[in-house]
Amino acid sequence: MDKLRALHYLGLAAAERSFSGAARVLGVSVPAVAKMVTALEKDLGIKIFHRTTHGLALTAAGANYLEACGPALARLDDADEQARSVSVRLKGTLVVGVQHVIARGCLTAALPRFHARYPEVDLDIRSVEHEARGAVDGVDVTLVLGWPKAEDLVCRRLGAGRYMVVASPAYWAAHGVPGRPKYLEQHVCLPIRGIDGAVMDVWTFSRGEERESAIVRGWLTTSHAHRDLFIELALAGHGVLRVLDWFNRPEVMSGGLVQVLTDWESTEAVPVNVLYAPGVRRVPRARAFIDFVGEVFADLERDRGRPVIGTERPAWMRRPHGRASDFESRALRSN
Repeated sequence: MDKLRALHYLGLAAAERSFSGAARVLGVSVPAVAKMVTALEKDLGIKIFHRTTHGLALTAAGANYLEACGPALARLDDADEQARSVSVRLKGTLVVGVQHVIARGCLTAALPRFHARYPEVDLDIRSVEHEARGAVDGVDVTLVLGWPKAEDLVCRRLGAGRYMVVASPAYWAAHGVPGRPKYLEQHVCLPIRGIDGAVMDVWTFSRGEERESAIVRGWLTTSHAHRDLFIELALAGHGVLRVLDWFNRPEVMSGGLVQVLTDWESTEAVPVNVLYAPGVRRVPRARAFIDFVGEVFADLERDRGRPVIGTERPAWMRRPHGRASDFESRALRSN
């Protein structure tokens, strides 16, 4: 068995949560991926994946093994890239579409590292809020949150972000810190309208066997594209935000925003995806960038200390342009 290839297949199968997704990224058959992972399980004497109706899920033993192999795989990837950069000088322009939340939260700080590695590649970064055909025309590689439905594009899941609740120290001092998620209903919250148009006003959390939701309200709602407006208001003490755990790291690290309900965990983990046409990976500069953003999100996972697996598409997203709470209310009445 080729152990290095098996580890590579394993990492992609875990990231894609399916053998078919890994096969699509690798350009090989699904049986080839399944056979390699099965051989690795037999060699190690452990079960790496649970096969569920929702796809593959790492077992505890599988997650521990993949985490232990992570640094070695990262060093191997770096060595491969250095070897490629010596033999092939990448050059030309690459058009990258990216949602603002990903650009601000993860990508911007990493771009100088990509430039240092590939100084002759020019990046043309464009704002893309969704994966609809017209929105990604002329774009080589696209980074989007959520659950894209672009069937003619390769969709590789890079990671996920889990929500946390934050506000300024002045706000918490004036209004008190909620001890439970339900108590958020007594606060001035600033819900965001998602890309599909629905207001995300149901914030659900879990703690052990407990599960609790808050239907939040505030004096202002804004679109996904204008979330920076909410950040400025929250920093000034005007309300409570729910943000992805990697989006406002500078504000949280500096103390400008303070997280609460740290013993609770959001039940929603939004996937981060890279989309591209099937033939794009054959272009060396595109392949280099796709692999690079994979590294960026792998670094985020290591910084967390534990993997965050993207959850399924929320049921309320089936009815766009309303409020998530409207869908929840109808669902309760129908039961």
